[in-house]
Amino acid sequence: MLIDTHCHLDFPDYDVDRKEVVTRAKDNGIEYIINIGSSLKGSRDSVALSKQFTNIYAACGIHPHDADTATDQVIEEIKTLATQNKVVAIGEIGLDYYKNYSQPENQIRLFRKLNNLAKELALPVVIHSRNAEEEVLQVLKEQKPVKTVIHCFSADEKFLSSCLELGFYISFTCNITYKKAQNLRDVLKLVPLERLMLETDAPFLPPEGMRGKRNEPLYVKRLCEEVAKIKGVAFDEIERITTANAIEFFNLHVI
Repeated sequence: MLIDTHCHLDFPDYDVDRKEVVTRAKDNGIEYIINIGSSLKGSRDSVALSKQFTNIYAACGIHPHDADTATDQVIEEIKTLATQNKVVAIGEIGLDYYKNYSQPENQIRLFRKLNNLAKELALPVVIHSRNAEEEVLQVLKEQKPVKTVIHCFSADEKFLSSCLELGFYISFTCNITYKKAQNLRDVLKLVPLERLMLETDAPFLPPEGMRGKRNEPLYVKRLCEEVAKIKGVAFDEIERITTANAIEFFNLHVI
C-alpha cells in the first residue's frame, strides 16, 4: 500500500467529487491519506474529513502566508483541534520568504508558537520552507521538535545535508516528474530511503503531462514509480519503505 502524506482535500477544488477522489485513491492502493490544514478553517475541515473517512488522518496548522492574522486566539483553537482523535501532526507550518504574504517577523513568531504547541502535544511537525532555509533551520535547531518532515522539498544539497544531520524526514511531490526538475531528481538521489516520504500536495503540482489540471492522492502511485526509476530501486521496495516511514513518523494506527 501507499500513503499520501500531504494533500488538501478540504480545498474547494474537491467540493464536487471529494468522495469519488478518496475512493479512486483507495481503489488504486493508496490506503491512507494525511490531510494537511493550512489555515484555521482548513484545520477544522481536515479534522472533519478525518471523522468522515476512515482512511484519512488530519494535521492542523497555519501556513506562514496567514501569519499576519494569526492571533493567539487562533492558535488556541488550533490547539483544541490538535487534541482530537486522528490528528497526527502540526502543520503545515514554517516560513515563506518567496511570496512574503505576511511579514517575516510575524512568520517567525507564528512558527515558534506552533512549534511550541507541537512539543507540548508531542506531535511531529510538517514544515513549509521556501527561500527561508537558513531561518527555518535556526528555529528548528533551537526548538527541537519531536519529529520533523520538510514537505515538498525544493531546496539544494546543502539544506538537505543539514536536514538529514538533524534527523529530519524529506518528502517529495510529483514535481520531480517535470522535465525541468533535474535539480530535484539529483537531490532525491541523495536522500536515504529510510528518511523518504511521498506526497501529492494536491490539488497542486500534478504529474508531468497533467500540468494545469487538478492533482489528487491517486497520483502518489505515479510518484512512487518515478522515485523507483530515479533511485534504481524496485517499485515494491519504495512502496514498502516509504509507507513504513509514514506509519512511524505519524504514529498511524493502521490495519
